Amino acid sequence: MQCFDHRSWRIWRALWLLCFAVLWSDTEAQLRYTIPEELKEGSVVGNVAKDLGLDLSEISNRKLRIASDSGKQYFSLNLRNGELLVNDIINRETLCGQSASCLLPLQVIIEDPLQFYRVEVDIQDINDNSPSFLSDTKNIDVSEATLTGARFHLEPAQDADVGSNSLRTYALNKNEYFVLHVKNDNDGTKVPEIVLQKALDREKQSIHHLILTGIDGGDPARSGTTQITVKVLDANDNAPAFEQDLYGVKVTENSAPGTIIQRVKAIDLDDGVNSEIEYSLGSLTPEAIKQLFSIDSDTGELTISKSLDYEMSSTYKFDIRARDKGAPVMEGHCRVQVNVLDVNDNAPEITITSSPKPVPEDAPAGTMVALINVKDLDSGVNGNVTLDISPDTPFKLKPTFSNHYALITDSQLDREKFPRYDIELKASDAGSPPLVSILDVNDNPPVFSQSSYNVYINENNLAGVSLFSVSAVDIDRDKNALLTYSVLDLSSNQVPASSYFYINSENGTIYSMSTFDYEKTKLLRIVVQAKDHGSPPMSSNTTVNVFISDQNDNAPAVIYPSTSMGSVSHQRMPRSAKAGHLVTKVTAVDADSGHNAWLFYRLAEATDASLFSVNLHTGEVRTKRAVSEHDESSQRLLIEIKDNGEPIQSTTVTVDILIEDGFHEPISDYREKTIEPNKKTGKITLYLIISLASVSLLSLVTFFILLVKCARGSRSCCIRRANSEYKNPNRNLQIQLNTDGPIKYVEVLGGDMMSQSQSFGSYLSPMSEFSDLTLVKPSSTTNFTDTLNVLDASLPDSAWTFESQQVSAYETTVYILHRCCAWLWSASLRRIHVVTGERSSNNRTALHKGIHSLPHIMLRTITHRPETKCTALAAMYLCTEINLGFYTF
Repeated sequence: MQCFDHRSWRIWRALWLLCFAVLWSDTEAQLRYTIPEELKEGSVVGNVAKDLGLDLSEISNRKLRIASDSGKQYFSLNLRNGELLVNDIINRETLCGQSASCLLPLQVIIEDPLQFYRVEVDIQDINDNSPSFLSDTKNIDVSEATLTGARFHLEPAQDADVGSNSLRTYALNKNEYFVLHVKNDNDGTKVPEIVLQKALDREKQSIHHLILTGIDGGDPARSGTTQITVKVLDANDNAPAFEQDLYGVKVTENSAPGTIIQRVKAIDLDDGVNSEIEYSLGSLTPEAIKQLFSIDSDTGELTISKSLDYEMSSTYKFDIRARDKGAPVMEGHCRVQVNVLDVNDNAPEITITSSPKPVPEDAPAGTMVALINVKDLDSGVNGNVTLDISPDTPFKLKPTFSNHYALITDSQLDREKFPRYDIELKASDAGSPPLVSILDVNDNPPVFSQSSYNVYINENNLAGVSLFSVSAVDIDRDKNALLTYSVLDLSSNQVPASSYFYINSENGTIYSMSTFDYEKTKLLRIVVQAKDHGSPPMSSNTTVNVFISDQNDNAPAVIYPSTSMGSVSHQRMPRSAKAGHLVTKVTAVDADSGHNAWLFYRLAEATDASLFSVNLHTGEVRTKRAVSEHDESSQRLLIEIKDNGEPIQSTTVTVDILIEDGFHEPISDYREKTIEPNKKTGKITLYLIISLASVSLLSLVTFFILLVKCARGSRSCCIRRANSEYKNPNRNLQIQLNTDGPIKYVEVLGGDMMSQSQSFGSYLSPMSEFSDLTLVKPSSTTNFTDTLNVLDASLPDSAWTFESQQVSAYETTVYILHRCCAWLWSASLRRIHVVTGERSSNNRTALHKGIHSLPHIMLRTITHRPETKCTALAAMYLCTEINLGFYTF
């Protein structure tokens, strides 16, 4: 019998262990630890490895680790002995508030094979918070006519602890007139009141000082105090009284702002103004509640001011005050508790607890691939989540415990057919209507609002100032839609754009890092990239064109007359000069552009202002009247040149004019000098004749070749003109030697009878102290100089090019004639000043090269534009003939 009983016990024991093992493998048994809050870092919670029956060798071999559902890791795992340690000090009030229980869920994960266990840590409250009042002082006005037994409401104390450590009672300091009464509200809140037990006499004592103490139930007990000042007044002796001490209100979280949720009412037994009541929220109501609720001061209607969120807070408690208009003011209080009802306004969230790893194709069905967690912030049925997997995949979901799933293989895998699977997980809740969350994949690049941006800033800007903002959007979610902006440096041979600009990586605001100069840089092009935080990240680029606007920051610079020999320019003129006689011409340039470079000339000071005048636009200095014998021989002019910018920039030049009697013409001197027989002049003459003969021959041959070629083409420049601008531009071309008093000049005239004539003159001023030849640009309003300002005149053998502007054949012809004359006089060893809008130093270098480079330049000029070849060729030939004529004149 004993043997049978012993054998039966062994059988039952084996069956019980078998059932326990089955249940253990199906639910992955849970562990629960209990610790008090505020434990120090490193405190031991429990030995997870020991409680799970793991050997110490399995801790590292099977990669034992923990994962937390919350964002912050409050615990860590000692991999040497398997102990669960406190990683950060836990404050229960911060973590769980006033909740009765405070559980922190953890997941313990081990691999090979992949297993996980649920661990819950129960955080126990300790008495680490003292009761506190919202205000350290409270003022109460009481009429001396108030009857004994009158109650005066006080604000309750707050204690962040729960359970036995929370607020338990109040105490009032001993006094003759007031006693303490503690009232329990329906919600369990202990509300202190002071009761008048002896009639007040203002003449004996007008102010009473009381101390109210709140005491909790901890061991040892903690307390907090507030001071109550009772001021005894006369008059109004009935305070408003609410119909209810506590109003309970229920409202859904999706109620619109402005919705009336409750109407409170108070009654005052006094008459007249003493019975008129004004409603308001309690004076100690927290600011957060004042932002959510408001009350009409006349009707007592309580309304929602801001949208409510059940997930933020499900209950709000506050006081409403009713005050009459008597003297002294009497007031009554009631308490309102607003319960927020949950609606299904939160979609489920999917979290991959363990990253998926490659699965061998021979893995058996049921192999665990990944761990998945879903959660919904809603409550009740709105928070019940169902997780589904996309069909037609060899995988399925296996529920483990609440809202946790294991992704496992459902059938045999074949890598040759499908080396990769994209699995879509869909989580839906049980609310009405149901909300669905689909796990996002980073499949959309950022998109800028514009493919390119144009930004305009003024030169001389302040460094560090915000210039512009770019923005892009990504239709993905979460981190896949989080964007970072940067400036790309694409060019390796230029200064990187990041040295000029800085961009805020979060909002795309672009800042300048340096000051810009329009005269050096007119356009900067930068590339901005927006990159998301997905895996792998996706990016898009946009171009930002930064245009620098010109400011009037350059004063005019005088080119002629040159003051290099001193601060004053010296000129000569005959005393026989008549009115309108050209004395000299002042020419200046401005490095700015547009209207900032428009120049105006005026005579600022003069020895005799009645004798000279200065042309406003050309700078020509002419006599206003004939010179008389009484005029002084030495005249000084101060000429001011101003631009058209804002603010106006100006400069001055001083010209000294010597009026001489019997002044002779120096042209004959030039002729004599040119024909003086010496070895140097003879060599120059020989070289000049050979060069001009070669140019003439080459020009004739080229002319006939181009003439034949133009005649063959149906759209030849010599036969047809589609634009009236090119009709017979040279039919009235004239070259003549003119005289303006003692000034001798060669003038090239051209133009139709119906159009305004244009001229280029080569002026020789014998009255100047230098033997200079000055080529002066036309004073008409034509934009010929602006059109040709793209010519590179730095060297005679440089390639001349035109930009997209229209250049007429006539202008091309006149320009070539202009250059021929310049080179001719250069060959004659005269000093030349080129008075154009170009840089004078480069032109002097070019002109001093002499006529030897003339064939190359003329060929490049006439062959650049097809529509001007014939006219330019004719001009080149004519220029050669003119040069020969000039040389012998």
